[in-house]
Amino acid sequence: MNIDLSKSNGDSIVILEGRLDTNTAPKLESFIEQNYDGTGTLIINCEKLAYISSAGLRVLLAAQKKTKGSMKLTNVCDMVMEVFEMTGFADILVIE
Repeated sequence: MNIDLSKSNGDSIVILEGRLDTNTAPKLESFIEQNYDGTGTLIINCEKLAYISSAGLRVLLAAQKKTKGSMKLTNVCDMVMEVFEMTGFADILVIE
């Protein structure tokens, strides 16, 4: 998994590429902890995210709690969106 960060108008944009699974979820969790200071919106660009497991879902839920609701996912592919819908995460997370 590759993780990149950019900033725009006070928002933090995290760009994910690859698979978010048991092996890579701790890397994302650590990355968010180190790079998001709690200000602005945390935007997670999922355009190049090919797969997400339950471990990845847990990290996203933890990030959502940390941001107190100022987090959104963008450019979610159909396969990942299907996982969000099947697990009910589509109702919990802001997905654009």
